[in-house]
Amino acid sequence: MAHIDYFTFPLSPFSYLAGDGLEQIAAKHGATITYKPFALFEVFAQTGGVKPMDRHPSRQTYRLQEIARVSKYLNMPLNMKPAHWPTNPAPACYAIIAAQEAGGDVGALVHALLRACWAEDRDIAQDDVIKDCLSANGFDTGLADSGMLQGATQFERNTTEAIQRGVFGAPSYLVDDQVFWGQDRLAYLDAYLAEKP
Repeated sequence: MAHIDYFTFPLSPFSYLAGDGLEQIAAKHGATITYKPFALFEVFAQTGGVKPMDRHPSRQTYRLQEIARVSKYLNMPLNMKPAHWPTNPAPACYAIIAAQEAGGDVGALVHALLRACWAEDRDIAQDDVIKDCLSANGFDTGLADSGMLQGATQFERNTTEAIQRGVFGAPSYLVDDQVFWGQDRLAYLDAYLAEKP
């Protein structure tokens, strides 16, 4: 059975725009998924990337055009200037890690947090928003509090692992030694899994 490590970041517009494409592909191929929230901006710093707000104006302009194009093409609502972006991603990342440990539909939780940021203008650093997303997706809201210490430790491990395994952006999907970066690479991930014995 194939396994996909999904390195995600809850402030990434392209992770949001991936929708549930990963989950559909995994179901199609009988693959399992491990969700690995990581510190994207730290990875940028160590792999030669630049935070969006620090990029050259031409890159910033293109990024916004691309986000708008993809959002329109997929008919996914998206606020080009979210009220709470950037915000502290750590609490949402810790909640995802705790939810994965608890078991349940982690993909739905990840999408809920991304949607809260990019389509609902909610601050995913706030406890009430995280607890609402947990509850709406069948998780105990207490995970927002009880998973803090373990979440912080695993978050750091995920970030180190991301760098070691060649991740430099989000979303990134890893299978075997293959890295598929970006929501627009999901078709390639699908094809790769189709070829696996």
